[in-house]
Amino acid sequence: MSEFSIKTRIVTDQSTTLRWVYSHLRQHKLLLTVMFLGALGNAALAALVPVFIGIAFDAIQTSRDNMHIVGWAAIGIVVSQSVRAILQLGRNFSSAVVGERLERDMREELYVSLLGKSTTFHDLQPVGDTMARATNDVHELNLLMNPGINLVVGSANFMIMPVLFAPRYDYYLLFAPVFFVITYGWALYYYIKELQQVTDWVRRSFGDLNSRLAEAIDGIEMVKGAAQEAQEIARFGSNAREYRDGAVEQGKIEARFLPLLLLGLTQAIGFTHAIYLFQIGRVSVGDVIAYMGLLALFGFPTFISLLAYSRVSLGMAGARRILELINTETDLDQNEAGFAGEIKGEICFDGVNFGYAGHTAVLQDISFTVKPGQTVALVGQTGSGKSSLAKLLNRTYDVWGGRLSIDGRDVRDWNLAALRRQISIIEQDIFLFSRSIADNIAFGCPGATREMVIEAAKAAQAHQFIMSFKDGYETRLGDRGVTLSGGQRQRLALARAFMTQPRILILDDSTSAVDSATEDQIQQAIERIAADRTTILITHRLSQIRWADLVLVVRLGQLEAVGDHESLMASSPAYRRIFEQYK
Repeated sequence: MSEFSIKTRIVTDQSTTLRWVYSHLRQHKLLLTVMFLGALGNAALAALVPVFIGIAFDAIQTSRDNMHIVGWAAIGIVVSQSVRAILQLGRNFSSAVVGERLERDMREELYVSLLGKSTTFHDLQPVGDTMARATNDVHELNLLMNPGINLVVGSANFMIMPVLFAPRYDYYLLFAPVFFVITYGWALYYYIKELQQVTDWVRRSFGDLNSRLAEAIDGIEMVKGAAQEAQEIARFGSNAREYRDGAVEQGKIEARFLPLLLLGLTQAIGFTHAIYLFQIGRVSVGDVIAYMGLLALFGFPTFISLLAYSRVSLGMAGARRILELINTETDLDQNEAGFAGEIKGEICFDGVNFGYAGHTAVLQDISFTVKPGQTVALVGQTGSGKSSLAKLLNRTYDVWGGRLSIDGRDVRDWNLAALRRQISIIEQDIFLFSRSIADNIAFGCPGATREMVIEAAKAAQAHQFIMSFKDGYETRLGDRGVTLSGGQRQRLALARAFMTQPRILILDDSTSAVDSATEDQIQQAIERIAADRTTILITHRLSQIRWADLVLVVRLGQLEAVGDHESLMASSPAYRRIFEQYK
Protein backbone atom coordinates (compact mmCIF):
# COMPACT_ATOMS: atom_id res chain seq x y z
CA MET A 1 0.00 0.00 0.00
CA SER A 2 1.26 3.47 -0.89
CA GLU A 3 0.13 6.89 0.27
CA PHE A 4 -0.20 7.93 -3.37
CA SER A 5 -0.62 5.43 -6.19
CA ILE A 6 0.97 6.92 -9.30
CA LYS A 7 0.68 4.79 -12.43
CA THR A 8 3.90 3.88 -14.22
CA ARG A 9 4.33 2.95 -17.88
CA ILE A 10 4.94 -0.69 -16.99
CA VAL A 11 2.85 -2.94 -14.76
CA THR A 12 5.20 -5.33 -12.98
CA ASP A 13 4.91 -8.44 -10.82
CA GLN A 14 6.43 -7.51 -7.46
CA SER A 15 5.71 -10.80 -5.67
CA THR A 16 9.32 -12.03 -5.91
CA THR A 17 12.59 -10.51 -7.06
CA LEU A 18 12.94 -12.93 -9.98
CA ARG A 19 9.42 -12.25 -11.23
CA TRP A 20 9.93 -8.52 -10.87
CA VAL A 21 13.10 -8.57 -12.97
CA TYR A 22 11.44 -10.87 -15.52
CA SER A 23 8.37 -8.63 -15.80
CA HIS A 24 10.71 -5.80 -16.80
CA LEU A 25 12.70 -7.95 -19.22
CA ARG A 26 9.64 -9.25 -21.05
CA GLN A 27 8.88 -5.70 -22.20
CA HIS A 28 11.81 -6.09 -24.62
CA LYS A 29 11.01 -9.41 -26.32
CA LEU A 30 12.32 -8.40 -29.75
CA LEU A 31 15.68 -7.22 -28.43
CA LEU A 32 15.99 -10.33 -26.24
CA THR A 33 15.21 -12.53 -29.24
CA VAL A 34 17.97 -10.80 -31.22
CA MET A 35 20.33 -11.33 -28.28
CA PHE A 36 19.51 -15.05 -27.95
CA LEU A 37 19.73 -15.70 -31.70
CA GLY A 38 22.96 -13.72 -31.87
CA ALA A 39 24.41 -15.76 -29.01
CA LEU A 40 23.36 -19.05 -30.67
CA GLY A 41 24.75 -18.04 -34.05
CA ASN A 42 27.95 -16.74 -32.48
CA ALA A 43 28.60 -20.04 -30.69
CA ALA A 44 27.66 -22.20 -33.68
CA LEU A 45 29.89 -20.27 -36.07
CA ALA A 46 32.73 -20.33 -33.53
CA ALA A 47 32.41 -24.14 -33.49
CA LEU A 48 32.78 -24.23 -37.29
CA VAL A 49 36.37 -22.95 -37.11
CA PRO A 50 37.89 -26.13 -35.61
CA VAL A 51 35.67 -28.21 -37.92
CA PHE A 52 37.02 -26.43 -41.01
CA ILE A 53 40.58 -26.69 -39.67
CA GLY A 54 40.14 -30.46 -39.15
CA ILE A 55 38.83 -30.88 -42.69
CA ALA A 56 41.74 -28.89 -44.12
CA PHE A 57 44.32 -30.87 -42.10
CA ASP A 58 42.96 -34.23 -43.29
CA ALA A 59 42.82 -32.98 -46.88
CA ILE A 60 46.43 -31.79 -46.98
CA GLN A 61 47.61 -34.91 -45.17
CA THR A 62 45.87 -37.19 -47.65
CA SER A 63 47.22 -35.53 -50.80
CA ARG A 64 48.75 -32.25 -51.89
CA ASP A 65 46.27 -32.30 -54.75
CA ASN A 66 43.53 -31.44 -52.21
CA MET A 67 44.66 -27.83 -51.86
CA HIS A 68 41.32 -26.70 -53.27
CA ILE A 69 39.67 -28.27 -50.19
CA VAL A 70 42.00 -26.25 -47.98
CA GLY A 71 41.03 -23.13 -49.92
CA TRP A 72 37.33 -23.79 -49.51
CA ALA A 73 37.89 -24.42 -45.78
CA ALA A 74 39.67 -21.08 -45.51
CA ILE A 75 36.83 -19.34 -47.36
CA GLY A 76 34.37 -21.07 -45.03
CA ILE A 77 36.23 -19.71 -42.00
CA VAL A 78 36.32 -16.17 -43.42
CA VAL A 79 32.63 -16.16 -44.37
CA SER A 80 31.45 -17.80 -41.13
CA GLN A 81 33.44 -15.44 -38.94
CA SER A 82 32.24 -12.40 -40.88
CA VAL A 83 28.64 -13.46 -40.28
CA ARG A 84 29.57 -14.24 -36.68
CA ALA A 85 30.87 -10.69 -36.20
CA ILE A 86 27.55 -9.25 -37.40
CA LEU A 87 25.57 -11.57 -35.11
CA GLN A 88 27.80 -10.71 -32.17
CA LEU A 89 27.31 -7.00 -32.84
CA GLY A 90 23.53 -7.50 -32.83
CA ARG A 91 23.74 -9.54 -29.64
CA ASN A 92 25.89 -7.00 -27.78
CA PHE A 93 23.90 -4.03 -29.05
CA SER A 94 20.58 -5.61 -28.03
CA SER A 95 21.79 -6.52 -24.56
CA ALA A 96 23.24 -3.02 -24.05
CA VAL A 97 19.94 -1.39 -25.05
CA VAL A 98 17.94 -3.72 -22.79
CA GLY A 99 20.34 -2.98 -19.91
CA GLU A 100 19.92 0.78 -20.29
CA ARG A 101 16.13 0.50 -20.56
CA LEU A 102 16.05 -1.83 -17.58
CA GLU A 103 17.93 0.73 -15.49
CA ARG A 104 15.69 3.55 -16.72
CA ASP A 105 12.41 1.72 -16.06
CA MET A 106 13.41 0.37 -12.65
CA ARG A 107 14.72 3.75 -11.51
CA GLU A 108 11.44 5.34 -12.61
CA GLU A 109 9.41 2.69 -10.76
CA LEU A 110 11.47 3.21 -7.60
CA TYR A 111 11.21 7.00 -7.85
CA VAL A 112 7.44 6.85 -8.30
CA SER A 113 7.21 4.46 -5.36
CA LEU A 114 9.29 6.77 -3.13
CA LEU A 115 7.10 9.75 -3.98
CA GLY A 116 4.09 7.66 -3.02
CA LYS A 117 5.43 6.72 0.41
CA SER A 118 4.21 8.47 3.54
CA THR A 119 6.19 10.95 5.61
CA THR A 120 6.44 8.30 8.34
CA PHE A 121 8.26 6.00 5.92
CA HIS A 122 10.73 8.72 4.94
CA ASP A 123 11.25 9.66 8.60
CA LEU A 124 12.44 6.12 9.32
CA GLN A 125 14.37 5.43 6.10
CA PRO A 126 17.95 6.83 5.96
CA VAL A 127 18.33 9.19 2.99
CA GLY A 128 21.83 7.95 2.14
CA ASP A 129 20.69 4.34 1.95
CA THR A 130 17.74 5.35 -0.24
CA MET A 131 20.11 7.22 -2.57
CA ALA A 132 22.44 4.21 -2.72
CA ARG A 133 19.52 2.03 -3.80
CA ALA A 134 18.18 4.59 -6.28
CA THR A 135 21.57 5.11 -7.95
CA ASN A 136 24.13 2.36 -7.44
CA ASP A 137 21.78 -0.59 -6.88
CA VAL A 138 19.69 0.39 -9.91
CA HIS A 139 22.85 0.64 -12.03
CA GLU A 140 23.76 -2.88 -10.91
CA LEU A 141 20.61 -4.02 -12.76
CA ASN A 142 22.00 -2.52 -15.95
CA LEU A 143 25.20 -4.51 -15.41
CA LEU A 144 23.11 -7.59 -14.58
CA MET A 145 21.84 -7.49 -18.15
CA ASN A 146 25.00 -6.31 -19.86
CA PRO A 147 27.49 -7.88 -19.43
CA GLY A 148 25.83 -10.29 -16.92
CA ILE A 149 22.96 -12.10 -18.66
CA ASN A 150 24.47 -11.38 -22.07
CA LEU A 151 27.59 -13.36 -21.15
CA VAL A 152 25.58 -16.07 -19.36
CA VAL A 153 23.50 -16.68 -22.49
CA GLY A 154 26.61 -16.58 -24.67
CA SER A 155 28.53 -19.00 -22.46
CA ALA A 156 25.54 -21.38 -22.28
CA ASN A 157 25.53 -21.66 -26.08
CA PHE A 158 29.29 -22.29 -26.09
CA MET A 159 28.68 -25.11 -23.60
CA ILE A 160 26.24 -26.80 -25.99
CA MET A 161 28.38 -26.78 -29.14
CA PRO A 162 31.01 -29.39 -28.16
CA VAL A 163 28.18 -31.76 -27.16
CA LEU A 164 26.42 -31.23 -30.51
CA PHE A 165 29.53 -31.49 -32.71
CA ALA A 166 31.50 -34.29 -30.93
CA PRO A 167 29.31 -37.15 -32.33
CA ARG A 168 30.33 -35.98 -35.81
CA TYR A 169 33.65 -37.71 -35.18
CA ASP A 170 32.71 -40.48 -32.78
CA TYR A 171 29.94 -40.93 -30.22
CA TYR A 172 32.52 -42.05 -27.66
CA LEU A 173 33.97 -38.54 -27.77
CA LEU A 174 30.82 -37.29 -26.02
CA PHE A 175 32.23 -38.45 -22.69
CA ALA A 176 34.57 -35.49 -22.03
CA PRO A 177 32.13 -32.66 -22.98
CA VAL A 178 29.24 -34.30 -21.09
CA PHE A 179 31.54 -34.74 -18.08
CA PHE A 180 32.39 -31.03 -18.19
CA VAL A 181 28.76 -29.86 -18.61
CA ILE A 182 27.55 -31.93 -15.64
CA THR A 183 30.39 -31.04 -13.27
CA TYR A 184 30.36 -27.39 -14.39
CA GLY A 185 26.63 -27.15 -13.61
CA TRP A 186 27.19 -28.73 -10.17
CA ALA A 187 30.09 -26.39 -9.34
CA LEU A 188 28.21 -23.37 -10.62
CA TYR A 189 25.19 -24.14 -8.40
CA TYR A 190 27.29 -24.05 -5.23
CA TYR A 191 29.30 -21.06 -6.46
CA ILE A 192 26.16 -18.96 -7.00
CA LYS A 193 24.67 -20.11 -3.69
CA GLU A 194 27.80 -19.04 -1.82
CA LEU A 195 28.16 -15.84 -3.83
CA GLN A 196 24.59 -14.69 -3.14
CA GLN A 197 25.17 -14.23 0.59
CA VAL A 198 28.35 -12.24 0.01
CA THR A 199 26.87 -9.98 -2.69
CA ASP A 200 23.96 -9.19 -0.36
CA TRP A 201 26.58 -8.22 2.23
CA VAL A 202 28.45 -6.05 -0.31
CA ARG A 203 25.31 -4.16 -1.41
CA ARG A 204 24.08 -3.73 2.20
CA SER A 205 27.44 -2.43 3.44
CA PHE A 206 27.61 -0.01 0.50
CA GLY A 207 24.18 1.34 1.52
CA ASP A 208 25.40 1.83 5.11
CA LEU A 209 28.55 3.54 3.84
CA ASN A 210 26.54 5.91 1.64
CA SER A 211 24.02 6.57 4.40
CA ARG A 212 26.72 7.63 6.86
CA LEU A 213 28.39 9.85 4.26
CA ALA A 214 25.12 11.59 3.36
CA GLU A 215 24.34 12.13 7.03
CA ALA A 216 27.75 13.68 7.71
CA ILE A 217 27.52 16.00 4.70
CA ASP A 218 23.95 17.03 5.55
CA GLY A 219 25.07 17.83 9.09
CA ILE A 220 28.43 19.34 8.12
CA GLU A 221 27.69 22.55 10.03
CA MET A 222 27.18 20.57 13.22
CA VAL A 223 30.25 18.41 12.58
CA LYS A 224 32.50 21.43 12.11
CA GLY A 225 30.88 23.41 14.89
CA ALA A 226 31.62 20.60 17.37
CA ALA A 227 35.08 19.87 15.88
CA GLN A 228 34.09 16.25 15.22
CA GLU A 229 35.82 15.82 11.85
CA ALA A 230 38.22 13.16 13.14
CA GLN A 231 35.44 11.14 14.75
CA GLU A 232 33.33 11.25 11.58
CA ILE A 233 36.32 10.18 9.48
CA ALA A 234 36.83 7.24 11.85
CA ARG A 235 33.15 6.22 11.55
CA PHE A 236 33.33 6.49 7.78
CA GLY A 237 36.54 4.42 7.79
CA SER A 238 34.79 1.70 9.78
CA ASN A 239 31.96 1.54 7.24
CA ALA A 240 34.46 1.57 4.37
CA ARG A 241 36.32 -1.39 5.92
CA GLU A 242 33.05 -3.31 6.18
CA TYR A 243 32.41 -2.72 2.47
CA ARG A 244 36.02 -3.66 1.66
CA ASP A 245 35.78 -6.88 3.68
CA GLY A 246 32.67 -7.87 1.72
CA ALA A 247 34.39 -7.18 -1.60
CA VAL A 248 37.48 -9.15 -0.50
CA GLU A 249 35.33 -12.10 0.56
CA GLN A 250 33.66 -12.01 -2.85
CA GLY A 251 37.13 -12.12 -4.44
CA LYS A 252 38.07 -15.16 -2.32
CA ILE A 253 35.00 -17.04 -3.51
CA GLU A 254 35.81 -16.19 -7.12
CA ALA A 255 39.42 -17.33 -6.61
CA ARG A 256 38.15 -20.76 -5.51
CA PHE A 257 36.12 -21.14 -8.71
CA LEU A 258 36.25 -24.89 -9.41
CA PRO A 259 35.46 -24.90 -13.19
CA LEU A 260 39.00 -23.67 -13.86
CA LEU A 261 40.22 -27.07 -12.61
CA LEU A 262 37.41 -28.91 -14.41
CA LEU A 263 38.42 -27.34 -17.73
CA GLY A 264 41.93 -28.73 -17.39
CA LEU A 265 40.64 -32.18 -16.45
CA THR A 266 38.19 -32.18 -19.37
CA GLN A 267 40.86 -31.27 -21.90
CA ALA A 268 43.19 -33.95 -20.51
CA ILE A 269 40.46 -36.58 -20.58
CA GLY A 270 39.32 -35.54 -24.06
CA PHE A 271 42.82 -35.51 -25.53
CA THR A 272 43.68 -38.92 -24.03
CA HIS A 273 40.40 -40.38 -25.31
CA ALA A 274 40.83 -38.89 -28.80
CA ILE A 275 44.41 -40.20 -29.10
CA TYR A 276 43.25 -43.66 -28.06
CA LEU A 277 40.48 -43.64 -30.72
CA PHE A 278 43.03 -42.45 -33.28
CA GLN A 279 45.35 -45.35 -32.43
CA ILE A 280 42.58 -47.88 -32.95
CA GLY A 281 41.62 -46.23 -36.23
CA ARG A 282 38.23 -44.77 -35.29
CA VAL A 283 39.21 -41.12 -35.93
CA SER A 284 41.74 -39.26 -38.06
CA VAL A 285 44.39 -36.74 -37.05
CA GLY A 286 42.16 -33.96 -38.41
CA ASP A 287 39.31 -35.24 -36.24
CA VAL A 288 41.55 -35.09 -33.15
CA ILE A 289 42.57 -31.52 -33.96
CA ALA A 290 38.95 -30.47 -34.61
CA TYR A 291 37.77 -32.21 -31.43
CA MET A 292 40.36 -30.45 -29.26
CA GLY A 293 39.36 -27.17 -30.88
CA LEU A 294 35.76 -27.86 -29.85
CA LEU A 295 36.82 -28.60 -26.28
CA ALA A 296 38.67 -25.28 -26.27
CA LEU A 297 35.26 -23.60 -26.62
CA PHE A 298 34.68 -24.49 -22.95
CA GLY A 299 37.32 -21.90 -22.10
CA PHE A 300 34.89 -19.05 -22.82
CA PRO A 301 32.17 -20.07 -20.30
CA THR A 302 34.85 -21.04 -17.76
CA PHE A 303 36.73 -17.76 -17.70
CA ILE A 304 33.85 -15.41 -18.47
CA SER A 305 31.59 -16.92 -15.80
CA LEU A 306 33.79 -15.34 -13.10
CA LEU A 307 32.58 -11.94 -14.31
CA ALA A 308 29.15 -12.91 -15.61
CA TYR A 309 27.76 -14.65 -12.55
CA SER A 310 29.24 -12.06 -10.19
CA ARG A 311 27.42 -9.38 -12.16
CA VAL A 312 24.20 -11.39 -12.09
CA SER A 313 24.52 -12.03 -8.35
CA LEU A 314 25.26 -8.36 -7.58
CA GLY A 315 22.39 -7.30 -9.83
CA MET A 316 19.93 -9.62 -8.10
CA ALA A 317 21.19 -8.39 -4.71
CA GLY A 318 20.52 -4.83 -5.86
CA ALA A 319 17.10 -5.87 -7.19
CA ARG A 320 16.21 -7.38 -3.80
CA ARG A 321 17.13 -4.12 -2.05
CA ILE A 322 15.14 -2.02 -4.51
CA LEU A 323 12.07 -4.27 -4.37
CA GLU A 324 12.26 -4.26 -0.57
CA LEU A 325 11.96 -0.48 -0.68
CA ILE A 326 9.13 -0.55 -3.22
CA ASN A 327 7.15 -3.17 -1.30
CA THR A 328 7.51 -1.45 2.07
CA GLU A 329 3.96 -0.54 3.00
CA THR A 330 3.01 2.82 4.44
CA ASP A 331 0.34 3.59 7.01
CA LEU A 332 -1.58 6.03 4.79
CA ASP A 333 -3.58 5.54 1.63
CA GLN A 334 -4.68 7.93 -1.10
CA ASN A 335 -8.39 7.10 -0.82
CA GLU A 336 -8.96 7.88 -4.50
CA ALA A 337 -12.72 7.38 -4.10
CA GLY A 338 -12.86 9.85 -1.20
CA PHE A 339 -14.59 13.23 -1.11
CA ALA A 340 -12.81 15.81 -3.26
CA GLY A 341 -14.94 18.94 -2.85
CA GLU A 342 -13.87 22.42 -1.82
CA ILE A 343 -12.93 22.95 1.81
CA LYS A 344 -14.94 25.57 3.66
CA GLY A 345 -12.57 25.54 6.64
CA GLU A 346 -14.39 24.08 9.65
CA ILE A 347 -12.04 21.97 11.79
CA CYS A 348 -13.12 19.65 14.60
CA PHE A 349 -10.85 17.61 16.89
CA ASP A 350 -12.88 15.12 18.93
CA GLY A 351 -10.88 13.15 21.52
CA VAL A 352 -7.85 12.88 19.21
CA ASN A 353 -4.82 10.82 20.29
CA PHE A 354 -1.58 10.57 18.32
CA GLY A 355 2.02 9.36 18.61
CA TYR A 356 4.93 8.68 16.26
CA ALA A 357 5.94 5.19 15.18
CA GLY A 358 7.48 3.27 18.05
CA HIS A 359 6.84 6.06 20.57
CA THR A 360 4.28 6.81 23.23
CA ALA A 361 1.41 9.21 22.53
CA VAL A 362 2.39 12.88 22.07
CA LEU A 363 -1.23 14.10 21.87
CA GLN A 364 -3.95 12.90 24.24
CA ASP A 365 -7.70 13.54 24.15
CA ILE A 366 -7.54 16.77 22.09
CA SER A 367 -10.98 18.31 21.46
CA PHE A 368 -11.84 21.71 19.98
CA THR A 369 -13.73 23.24 17.05
CA VAL A 370 -12.67 25.99 14.63
CA LYS A 371 -15.23 27.81 12.49
CA PRO A 372 -14.55 28.61 8.82
CA GLY A 373 -12.43 31.73 8.38
CA GLN A 374 -11.26 31.90 12.00
CA THR A 375 -7.64 32.52 12.97
CA VAL A 376 -6.37 30.17 15.68
CA ALA A 377 -3.17 30.56 17.71
CA LEU A 378 -1.55 27.41 19.10
CA VAL A 379 0.71 28.21 22.05
CA GLY A 380 2.68 26.08 24.46
CA GLN A 381 6.13 25.04 25.55
CA THR A 382 8.56 23.48 23.07
CA GLY A 383 7.73 19.79 22.64
CA SER A 384 4.15 20.14 23.82
CA GLY A 385 2.78 18.72 20.54
CA LYS A 386 1.74 21.87 18.62
CA SER A 387 3.40 20.96 15.31
CA SER A 388 2.23 17.36 15.58
CA LEU A 389 -1.32 18.59 16.00
CA ALA A 390 -1.08 20.76 12.88
CA LYS A 391 0.35 17.96 10.73
CA LEU A 392 -2.68 15.78 11.44
CA LEU A 393 -4.84 18.15 9.38
CA ASN A 394 -3.35 17.29 5.99
CA ARG A 395 -2.69 13.69 7.04
CA THR A 396 1.06 14.01 7.10
CA TYR A 397 0.36 11.62 9.95
CA ASP A 398 -2.88 9.87 10.92
CA VAL A 399 -4.56 10.03 14.29
CA TRP A 400 -4.28 7.02 16.56
CA GLY A 401 -7.66 7.46 18.14
CA GLY A 402 -10.59 9.84 18.23
CA ARG A 403 -11.88 11.73 15.23
CA LEU A 404 -10.51 14.64 13.23
CA SER A 405 -12.91 16.13 10.72
CA ILE A 406 -12.87 18.98 8.22
CA ASP A 407 -16.27 20.39 7.22
CA GLY A 408 -17.89 17.54 9.11
CA ARG A 409 -16.04 14.79 7.22
CA ASP A 410 -13.36 12.61 8.80
CA VAL A 411 -10.04 13.53 7.15
CA ARG A 412 -9.62 9.86 6.22
CA ASP A 413 -12.81 10.10 4.14
CA TRP A 414 -11.30 12.85 1.98
CA ASN A 415 -9.39 12.20 -1.20
CA LEU A 416 -5.84 12.76 0.03
CA ALA A 417 -4.69 14.78 -3.00
CA ALA A 418 -7.76 17.03 -2.84
CA LEU A 419 -7.27 17.52 0.91
CA ARG A 420 -3.60 18.47 0.63
CA ARG A 421 -4.07 20.80 -2.31
CA GLN A 422 -6.27 22.96 -0.10
CA ILE A 423 -4.08 22.95 3.02
CA SER A 424 -0.75 24.78 3.09
CA ILE A 425 1.82 24.44 5.88
CA ILE A 426 4.61 27.02 6.21
CA GLU A 427 7.22 25.90 8.72
CA GLN A 428 10.11 27.71 10.34
CA ASP A 429 12.59 25.55 8.40
CA ILE A 430 11.47 26.41 4.86
CA PHE A 431 12.46 23.97 2.13
CA LEU A 432 13.39 25.60 -1.17
CA PHE A 433 14.60 23.71 -4.22
CA SER A 434 17.84 24.39 -6.07
CA ARG A 435 15.88 26.06 -8.87
CA SER A 436 14.95 29.60 -9.85
CA ILE A 437 12.95 31.81 -7.50
CA ALA A 438 10.06 31.76 -9.99
CA ASP A 439 10.05 27.94 -10.07
CA ASN A 440 10.01 27.80 -6.27
CA ILE A 441 7.06 30.17 -6.01
CA ALA A 442 5.12 28.29 -8.69
CA PHE A 443 6.00 24.84 -7.31
CA GLY A 444 2.46 23.98 -6.24
CA CYS A 445 0.97 25.52 -9.40
CA PRO A 446 3.01 24.24 -12.40
CA GLY A 447 0.95 26.08 -15.03
CA ALA A 448 1.38 29.50 -13.42
CA THR A 449 2.30 32.46 -15.64
CA ARG A 450 5.03 34.94 -14.78
CA GLU A 451 2.37 37.56 -14.03
CA MET A 452 0.76 35.22 -11.47
CA VAL A 453 4.16 34.58 -9.86
CA ILE A 454 4.91 38.32 -9.59
CA GLU A 455 1.47 39.03 -8.15
CA ALA A 456 1.96 36.34 -5.49
CA ALA A 457 5.42 37.70 -4.65
CA LYS A 458 4.05 41.21 -4.24
CA ALA A 459 1.28 39.96 -1.96
CA ALA A 460 3.92 38.20 0.15
CA GLN A 461 6.09 41.35 0.38
CA ALA A 462 8.82 39.51 -1.58
CA HIS A 463 8.89 41.33 -4.93
CA GLN A 464 11.22 44.10 -3.82
CA PHE A 465 14.04 41.88 -2.54
CA ILE A 466 13.65 39.52 -5.52
CA MET A 467 14.21 42.39 -7.95
CA SER A 468 17.32 43.43 -6.04
CA PHE A 469 19.04 40.31 -7.39
CA LYS A 470 20.82 40.56 -10.71
CA ASP A 471 18.67 37.87 -12.38
CA GLY A 472 15.45 38.74 -10.55
CA TYR A 473 12.95 35.91 -10.67
CA GLU A 474 15.41 33.74 -12.63
CA THR A 475 17.92 33.82 -9.74
CA ARG A 476 18.87 30.24 -8.95
CA LEU A 477 18.88 29.39 -5.26
CA GLY A 478 21.49 27.32 -3.47
CA ASP A 479 20.64 23.99 -1.89
CA ARG A 480 17.62 24.45 0.43
CA GLY A 481 17.78 28.22 -0.23
CA VAL A 482 20.97 28.79 1.79
CA THR A 483 21.75 31.92 -0.23
CA LEU A 484 18.71 33.69 1.27
CA SER A 485 18.07 35.09 4.73
CA GLY A 486 15.45 33.56 7.01
CA GLY A 487 12.97 36.37 6.32
CA GLN A 488 13.43 36.05 2.56
CA ARG A 489 12.80 32.31 2.69
CA GLN A 490 9.66 32.91 4.76
CA ARG A 491 8.29 35.42 2.26
CA LEU A 492 8.96 33.07 -0.66
CA ALA A 493 7.07 30.36 1.23
CA LEU A 494 4.16 32.77 1.71
CA ALA A 495 4.24 33.62 -2.00
CA ARG A 496 4.11 29.90 -2.76
CA ALA A 497 1.07 29.64 -0.49
CA PHE A 498 -0.58 32.57 -2.30
CA MET A 499 -0.17 30.68 -5.57
CA THR A 500 -2.03 27.61 -4.31
CA GLN A 501 -4.77 29.65 -2.60
CA PRO A 502 -5.24 27.19 0.30
CA ARG A 503 -8.49 27.07 2.22
CA ILE A 504 -6.61 26.23 5.43
CA LEU A 505 -3.27 27.90 6.14
CA ILE A 506 -0.91 26.67 8.87
CA LEU A 507 2.02 28.87 9.94
CA ASP A 508 4.39 26.92 12.17
CA ASP A 509 6.54 29.40 14.11
CA SER A 510 7.18 31.16 10.82
CA THR A 511 8.53 34.43 12.27
CA SER A 512 10.56 33.18 15.23
CA ALA A 513 13.94 33.63 13.54
CA VAL A 514 13.53 37.09 11.98
CA ASP A 515 14.05 40.64 13.18
CA SER A 516 11.25 43.09 13.98
CA ALA A 517 11.36 44.90 10.62
CA THR A 518 11.18 41.63 8.67
CA GLU A 519 8.47 40.38 11.01
CA ASP A 520 6.36 43.43 10.18
CA GLN A 521 6.67 42.67 6.48
CA ILE A 522 5.81 39.01 7.01
CA GLN A 523 2.92 40.00 9.29
CA GLN A 524 1.44 42.16 6.53
CA ALA A 525 1.72 39.24 4.10
CA ILE A 526 0.12 36.87 6.62
CA GLU A 527 -2.81 39.21 7.18
CA ARG A 528 -3.40 39.31 3.44
CA ILE A 529 -3.25 35.56 2.89
CA ALA A 530 -5.27 34.78 6.03
CA ALA A 531 -8.26 36.79 4.83
CA ASP A 532 -11.34 34.63 4.18
CA ARG A 533 -9.63 31.38 5.10
CA THR A 534 -9.04 29.33 8.24
CA THR A 535 -5.59 30.09 9.62
CA ILE A 536 -3.66 28.29 12.33
CA LEU A 537 -0.70 30.12 13.86
CA ILE A 538 1.84 28.19 15.90
CA THR A 539 3.62 31.08 17.50
CA HIS A 540 5.09 32.78 20.56
CA ARG A 541 4.72 36.26 19.06
CA LEU A 542 2.25 38.15 21.24
CA SER A 543 1.19 40.41 18.36
CA GLN A 544 -0.02 37.36 16.46
CA ILE A 545 -1.61 35.75 19.52
CA ARG A 546 -3.68 38.89 20.22
CA TRP A 547 -4.78 38.93 16.59
CA ALA A 548 -6.19 35.37 16.79
CA ASP A 549 -9.92 34.68 17.19
CA LEU A 550 -9.17 31.59 19.24
CA VAL A 551 -6.15 30.63 21.36
CA LEU A 552 -5.37 27.00 22.20
CA VAL A 553 -2.94 26.32 25.05
CA VAL A 554 -1.19 22.95 24.64
CA ARG A 555 0.77 21.46 27.51
CA LEU A 556 2.45 18.03 27.58
CA GLY A 557 0.31 16.79 24.69
CA GLN A 558 -2.99 17.89 26.22
CA LEU A 559 -5.25 20.86 25.63
CA GLU A 560 -4.86 23.01 28.73
CA ALA A 561 -7.17 25.89 27.85
CA VAL A 562 -9.25 27.35 24.98
CA GLY A 563 -10.44 30.94 24.51
CA ASP A 564 -9.42 34.36 23.27
CA HIS A 565 -6.48 36.33 24.66
CA GLU A 566 -8.45 38.40 27.17
CA SER A 567 -10.41 35.51 28.63
CA LEU A 568 -7.35 33.29 28.93
CA MET A 569 -5.36 36.01 30.67
CA ALA A 570 -8.13 36.12 33.25
CA SER A 571 -8.76 32.39 33.62
CA SER A 572 -5.65 30.36 32.65
CA PRO A 573 -2.50 30.37 34.83
CA ALA A 574 -0.68 28.27 32.17
CA TYR A 575 -1.42 30.87 29.50
CA ARG A 576 -0.35 33.72 31.74
CA ARG A 577 2.98 31.95 32.40
CA ILE A 578 3.59 31.57 28.66
CA PHE A 579 2.56 35.17 28.07
CA GLU A 580 4.92 36.45 30.78
CA GLN A 581 7.77 34.25 29.52
CA TYR A 582 7.68 35.59 25.96
CA LYS A 583 6.53 39.13 26.66
